[in-house]
Amino acid sequence: MSQVHARTCHICEANCGVLVEVEGREILSIKGNPDHVLSRGHICPKATAIADLQDDPDRLHKPVKKVDGKWQEISWEVAFAEIAAKLTDLKGQGAKPAMYMGNPSAHDYGISTQISQLRRAIGLKNIYSASTLDQIPHHVVQYHMYGHVSLAAVPDIDRCQYLVIIGGNPVASNGSIWTVPDFKKRVKEMQGRDGQLVVVDPRRTETAKIADAHHFVKPGTDTALLIGILKSVFDSGLANTSRLDAILDDSWSAIEPAIAGFDMDALAAHCGVPVEVVQDIAAQLAADQPAAIYGRMGVSVCEFGTLNQWLIQVINIATDNLDREGGTMVPEPALDTINIVGQGSVRKADTVRGEMPSVMSELPMVTFADELLRDDEERIRSLFVITGNPVLSAPDGAKLDRALENLDLMVSFDMYVTATSRHADYILPPCGPMEKDHYPFFFGPLAIRNYASYSPAIFDMPEGEKADWEIIAELAREILATDGQDVPNIREPRDVLDEMLRSSPAGLTLAEVEAAPNGIDLGPLRPCMAERLRTDDKKINAAHPDFLAELQRFSASLDSEQPETLRLIGRRHVRQNNSWLHNSKRLQKGPNRCTLMINPADAAERGLADGDMASVASRVNSVDIVVEVTDDVMTGVVSIPHGFGHRRDGVELSVARENPNVSLNDLTDPEGFDPLSGNAVLNATPVAVTKAEELVAAE
Repeated sequence: MSQVHARTCHICEANCGVLVEVEGREILSIKGNPDHVLSRGHICPKATAIADLQDDPDRLHKPVKKVDGKWQEISWEVAFAEIAAKLTDLKGQGAKPAMYMGNPSAHDYGISTQISQLRRAIGLKNIYSASTLDQIPHHVVQYHMYGHVSLAAVPDIDRCQYLVIIGGNPVASNGSIWTVPDFKKRVKEMQGRDGQLVVVDPRRTETAKIADAHHFVKPGTDTALLIGILKSVFDSGLANTSRLDAILDDSWSAIEPAIAGFDMDALAAHCGVPVEVVQDIAAQLAADQPAAIYGRMGVSVCEFGTLNQWLIQVINIATDNLDREGGTMVPEPALDTINIVGQGSVRKADTVRGEMPSVMSELPMVTFADELLRDDEERIRSLFVITGNPVLSAPDGAKLDRALENLDLMVSFDMYVTATSRHADYILPPCGPMEKDHYPFFFGPLAIRNYASYSPAIFDMPEGEKADWEIIAELAREILATDGQDVPNIREPRDVLDEMLRSSPAGLTLAEVEAAPNGIDLGPLRPCMAERLRTDDKKINAAHPDFLAELQRFSASLDSEQPETLRLIGRRHVRQNNSWLHNSKRLQKGPNRCTLMINPADAAERGLADGDMASVASRVNSVDIVVEVTDDVMTGVVSIPHGFGHRRDGVELSVARENPNVSLNDLTDPEGFDPLSGNAVLNATPVAVTKAEELVAAE
């Protein structure tokens, strides 16, 4: 007899409600849940991959140890004891440890309840994570302006009339730093009430194709566009901060003079968006209608990423759209991390490159490989990788590949042998996704409605397997015991979750949330910024000196000659999510998506046609890839999707290795970073593109 379980999909930030039909331990179907309070029945192809993850024959079920270059299964007890002994020995030598946390760790609340114990046991002060590869600029701006690294204002799309998206593609992502399931239908509803969606992107993305208007912008130049929009608002006398004046600090008055000297024609020439388009966007944002501007990956992973995110906040304030229904508002989720966890931090830290930003105690990934390769006592000698694959996610993956071989101890918490975990001495695999419970710990505070939703495990855990949190907690205890330190009792994640829910303003219990399989709707977002601010003076600190100084640095860069070269950007597809879904047979069906998108004019100039092999070379590396000629990318721009590159020796992902693919991040350059956040520059990489045969002939 089959059973249907209501559950939340844990794959991406959308956290859609799904109905999982099972018979015994067989998954019969995964469908959208029409009664889910947030996603309303929406489902994307990624959710169906949960079955592939659960039943994947390539998935590890027991710890493995590398012996003479081959993987050997060992018991949990032996794995924990050996790792603890080796780490303790290295710590006795003064060896420096490190930890990298990957994207999937943010989708497993149990990890969040235990990871601090493991960090303490290892002796870490700082960590590395995927955050400095895409989102740290958001956190820097939120910390300085609103007093908390995670206090995010998200577009209230369900009541918005004019939405501008720059460098984001929520049709594919279902939102990013914005939990917005069923985005496509929500846009149609907005258009049905005469609202408009405007997309600015170097590529005609899936989101651009449903927009009312799309404008190409040169990669890495969004700063000029954003300054132009803000300047147009001020110059036209459209700025209106009357609703927020009581909570705006005095630094607001410094912003208009700081941008007054910019020339609109120069800004337009720099970004490639005509002046009249910039002025129209400004006028629409400042019109008598609820509106919002939102920017994501494209404006974050560039040299001025933090400046861009600050300008977006300032535009929403200047156009009377921050903390307004239909504008951008701060959620009040059932589990309110803003009230529970600390404000975070933005400081400086010593690295091999000298002083660099450290946000939330995270060091920039652009320094990671160099820290592994340095030849002094500060070299990283032991590394713990928590559900991550930085070889495919970080700049110059080929260099990181080499650097990982320089470690004395590497432990990966992973269900697969990946491009990264293949370098490990030990791999500690978690149980399958259906054997774990789920709560949207980090994504409730980013959602378009206030809600709560908890999913218990569907399957019992097989004997001998462990959840991520158990692996982390038990290893931490073993290390502490081996090191002669006090060993704390393990607190079950459910108990921690229940306590956090009870202490949040909604006052729910875990039992109450669990009893509502479709989630609990706590209502639409409301203006509440004055209550939510965590700055010392309880005001929006509008213009931190670092932002004004960065504005001047950008101004000076406008005079620099931009070399004529193709610029490389990444992309994602609705059937992929970074590097960790490529072993799903369901998602790998269809045409090859790992192609080099190139504009017809640029292709013709290089003698390239659809299906040809092209060589793409950057300062750090080159790859050969299939050409896709399309006017979906503007001239001067080429695009390769993120997350591929599983053909490396030793990767044990049979489905992912079936199709030719290359890693975008074998081309990105770790020398580029945003100086205010340390975020990697993954956008606008200068590249040369030639026909692959010609390159071979020349050699």
